[in-house]
Amino acid sequence: MERKWWHGLTAYQIYPKSFLDTNGDGIGDLRGIISKLDYLQELGVGLVWLSPVYASPLADQGYDISDYYRIDPRFGTMDDMDELLREAKRRDIAIVMDLVVNHCSDEHKWFREACRNPEGKYGRFFYIRKHQRGEPMPCNWRSYFGGSVWSELPGHDDYIYLHLFHRKQPDLNWENPEVRREIYSMINWWLDKGLAGFRIDAIINIKKALPFRDYPADREDGLSSVDNMLFEARGVLDFLNEMADETFRKYDAFTVGEVFNEKPEELPLFIGDKGCFSTMFDFGETVLNQGSEGWYAQKHVTPEQYKAACFESQRKTRDTGFLCNIIENHDEPRGVSRYLPEGTCAGAYGVAAKKLLGGVNFMLRGLPFLYQGQEIGMENTHCASIEEVDDISARDQYRVALDAGLSPDEAMESVNRFSRDNARTPFQWDASANAGFSAGTPWLRVNPNYREINLDAQRGDPDSVWNFYRALIALRKNPAFREAVVYGQTTPYLPELANVMAYFRRSDAQTLLVVGNCQDTAQKIPLPGTVKQVLLNNLRECVMEHGTLSVRPWQFVILEMDA
Repeated sequence: MERKWWHGLTAYQIYPKSFLDTNGDGIGDLRGIISKLDYLQELGVGLVWLSPVYASPLADQGYDISDYYRIDPRFGTMDDMDELLREAKRRDIAIVMDLVVNHCSDEHKWFREACRNPEGKYGRFFYIRKHQRGEPMPCNWRSYFGGSVWSELPGHDDYIYLHLFHRKQPDLNWENPEVRREIYSMINWWLDKGLAGFRIDAIINIKKALPFRDYPADREDGLSSVDNMLFEARGVLDFLNEMADETFRKYDAFTVGEVFNEKPEELPLFIGDKGCFSTMFDFGETVLNQGSEGWYAQKHVTPEQYKAACFESQRKTRDTGFLCNIIENHDEPRGVSRYLPEGTCAGAYGVAAKKLLGGVNFMLRGLPFLYQGQEIGMENTHCASIEEVDDISARDQYRVALDAGLSPDEAMESVNRFSRDNARTPFQWDASANAGFSAGTPWLRVNPNYREINLDAQRGDPDSVWNFYRALIALRKNPAFREAVVYGQTTPYLPELANVMAYFRRSDAQTLLVVGNCQDTAQKIPLPGTVKQVLLNNLRECVMEHGTLSVRPWQFVILEMDA
């Protein structure tokens, strides 16, 4: 595998709206991020992905972009963005932005022009079709946010347009070369400004299976999941390689794709040495237990399921490239609330379990990608009613649960487990008002547990979740262990041992053994050889005798073995 400048880094996602507000309007901003660059440097972060700060009406929290060349005034100015790029570079931190090009906002000038003249140039920038009310739609696909993917074109009762996401997010027509040229020009404009690269949003959706047709309905609404169409779509890599040739490859830019629906044979074409992306997120754990019914039917993930998913992802990319290893992001609930057994966070082993989850994921081969608040073990929040929920997908899932016969309380239980609001509550800096996030009223309610879980309380505690993540990052940066930690292969150890996730990271000269006891009971694990030293331990003691490692509940250790 060709070695790249980003391989040894630790990445960190910032959701700007919820990171730090410096002007008291309740919304995080670029000046808040600039003021915390020293914090990110102290943590050990080398690459930062910013969720969208482009001009947007925020129908989907910035993933509906009305102007790709402008910073939304809520977040600051382009001068602020330029300062952020300069100051981050001075601290050896690369800045990556979201690239959202499957769709734009219905307030983008292209769509407004399309509404004025559906048959003109900009009408061809989108999927617009003639349609009379009462006629069948061109297809029965269900939007990711619920309902049909077709809506009436504003100002017209005889045209409709396609939106795989929110109705305010019309899909761009990638079949039109003029659309692609506009997108490539915008990408290069940002790379010329000094941006290190992009996280590429929902990118598989740019290629539709055409002509439009129906698929078997999978819910009572008579609609079909978009996934059925994506399974049949062919040719997305032609678009992606053209984009890479015209943009990313010219700059040696870092790119990470949000790819849920790749076909197995396509993986090397996405992230191999000649792949269209540098890397892509590992969603093997994220999709566990998901089904077509909805959130209400989704079961809790077990430690055995989590282990199997991680090892399968490592197996399939062993000879291909790097994945980005994640536990959570802005679209998912908090990882410690999702992957740890119910009640664990609040129990006697809560801190140890949070560290263990971080450790077993971080030490896998690939680029570790933390999400803001993960490093202090932030947890899901709780809403008493759907009126308190901001997330549009959660509101749709609440309706799905009610339609399935659940009570409002039962529907809210599933919303509280999976709502995207869980990850979007403001960062918990300290125990002061609003967790130190804002002097005003936060746009989204702060998690009430901020008085117990906050950065200020953990910084001075050597046993905190935060200091454990710092130690993980320091180990990854340590030249003495770089070959094993960054490039070493992942080999499962005793995978049949229930609720124990153990694996080797091996280089030519080193063997590291990573062990996590994912349960409330102690366990004895045979050691595969002589231990040279304990590199990291989430508890204070590490008991080894007679060739056996005795691990306490939720204990995590990294051992250097004799080669």
